[in-house]
Amino acid sequence: MNHPLRAVIADDQALVRTGFRMILAADGIEVAAEAADGAEAVTAVRRTRPDVVLMDIRMPRMDGIEATRQIMSGGADETRVVILTTYDLDHYVYAALTAGASGFLLKDVSPEHLVAAVRLVRSGDALLAPTITRRLIERFAHRDDAKAGLHRDLSELTPRELEVLRLLATGLSNAELADRLTLSPTTVKTHVARILSKLGLRDRVQAVVLAYETGLISPGGPSGAG
Repeated sequence: MNHPLRAVIADDQALVRTGFRMILAADGIEVAAEAADGAEAVTAVRRTRPDVVLMDIRMPRMDGIEATRQIMSGGADETRVVILTTYDLDHYVYAALTAGASGFLLKDVSPEHLVAAVRLVRSGDALLAPTITRRLIERFAHRDDAKAGLHRDLSELTPRELEVLRLLATGLSNAELADRLTLSPTTVKTHVARILSKLGLRDRVQAVVLAYETGLISPGGPSGAG
């Protein structure tokens, strides 16, 4: 990806959009469009095909969750959505993650963290520490038998890949996975990449969501010990 990083900012508060635009522009990130509600965000993304969308949750006409769902199901394969929220562990965040978002930021994020986060997500990584993801999902997720049956077939994974997925979903980083499994970090990264590819997942966040929804691990269950 050699082209300049491009973003869309969706928030119903003009002051928030202006502030984020100034922060991103100061670091050389182009703001391709702004949107004051979810419907405008969907239109803007389809028109400009940005790398990253900063998406508020609570907006008029269409909220950020539905906008995320439409964007991610509309063929914007290279676009990543980052949810903006005022409240830590807001239950809407889990809904947004299941809709296809790659992570979330609190609105009081520092300028440096905002820029770093946008660049991280653009690189294909997930903007959410696995431990935070686990807290979110343990609080809000429930096994979905329908998804367990038809969502994605975990039998496509090798026993080792299934083990990696199970541990990944408990909040272990790649370095911790490598230590736990006595593997090199490069081998762990390869396993994670194959898991995402086989299951059609965008990033680690989606992998954690899937592990809970299919019952691979259960909220409140073991933390990957053993």
